[in-house]
Amino acid sequence: MIIAVLAALTLVAAGCGGGDDSEESNGPVTITVWAWYPAFQGVVDHFNRTHTDVQIKWTNAGTGQDQYTKLQTALKAGKGAPDVVMLEFQELPTFLLTKHLVDMGKYGANDIKGNYVDWAWKQVSNGDAVYAIPVDAGPMAMLYREDVFQQHKLTVPKTWAEFKEQAQKLKAASPESFITDFGANDGGFMTGLMWQAGARPFEYTAAQSPNIGVRLDSDPAKKVMAYWEDMVDSGLADTTAYGTTDFYSGLASGKYATYIAAGWGPGYLASVAKTTAGKWRAAPLPQWTAGEDAQGDWGGSSFAVTDQTKHPKQATQVAMEIFGSDKDAWRIGIDEAFLFPTASPILEWDYFLDKEYEFFGGQKVNEVFVPAYNGIGEFQWSPFNSYYFSQLTTALNQAVEKKSSWTAALDTAQRNITGYASQQGFKVAS
Repeated sequence: MIIAVLAALTLVAAGCGGGDDSEESNGPVTITVWAWYPAFQGVVDHFNRTHTDVQIKWTNAGTGQDQYTKLQTALKAGKGAPDVVMLEFQELPTFLLTKHLVDMGKYGANDIKGNYVDWAWKQVSNGDAVYAIPVDAGPMAMLYREDVFQQHKLTVPKTWAEFKEQAQKLKAASPESFITDFGANDGGFMTGLMWQAGARPFEYTAAQSPNIGVRLDSDPAKKVMAYWEDMVDSGLADTTAYGTTDFYSGLASGKYATYIAAGWGPGYLASVAKTTAGKWRAAPLPQWTAGEDAQGDWGGSSFAVTDQTKHPKQATQVAMEIFGSDKDAWRIGIDEAFLFPTASPILEWDYFLDKEYEFFGGQKVNEVFVPAYNGIGEFQWSPFNSYYFSQLTTALNQAVEKKSSWTAALDTAQRNITGYASQQGFKVAS
């Protein structure tokens, strides 16, 4: 894994060159875009209908790491990279490290800073420098089976202690059921839970490189690990891998009474558990201390401009306006792609905030997720996120398989990540 990540970073570091300048001087500027958003063709078509000076040529170059690998190869070759590219928040530091993202602050990106809450804007910027435009996010909440709760006289938990109490009550009444599934194979899920608890695994910005703080084994992180160790060892939480047939079956059958989800979770759940339509409801994420409003994020993405573009101004315009605050674009993003928007004008839009979801019995679930989004605190990612996620999920799986205690597994991940960062030339503080 270290070799793979090192190779990837080396590919990016070698990049240079310019983009395709094939459009005619008296015609619209064509901006190439790579993205894998669902239902994105309709968004692109809307942009092209409403703009005469700039047009988008869209390519789906793969999802997640598949796209990133192609992007790294193109940057090394000095040609073939798009003008605008979709990057997840956690991947931005990797590309920033090798200086292949255009500072869009020079082309007016700061004009829309006020459309985003502080934590989301800081994911993509450093002072006046803006390296991406936020699109969607993943504020976390608890989706639960109202029918199961009613059947077993469970109450919606407001704290994690109450969550365990209801789990015990459910297990006593229905031994084959679980209060939830713990996805040990998803580093973003666990990071979101630690984020909510106050853990900050990394202290890092591109401006302070090569200095980085690595604190994966902090007290808040270990508190989260110890909690889920108890839940799993007590048989209260299942450990089926997310994204598997068994996981989908558990959501559909009532085996899981809750699903700890992100803002994109309602649409995801509706697609994989169609037979349960009308039975689910949304509630805020349980808190560690009653009355608190601590939140975490699981997922989120943005549009960045690569240094191969020959049209940084127009590329910045595209990144800002593909979704931005365009309500027609966001109707597609909300209704067909189930994206959770980051732009405040959309979050405050009656169409979004008051939208009733039939799958959730007509509940306005965004009234749960929007306050969660607004309550998320600042968070910094490392410039080697793939390695971090790999180490975190390895630690979790070793813990689930009882090869290590959960907190000891976290200590191992801390040592490995610290060693890796040092090998990469970072000056590590822990």
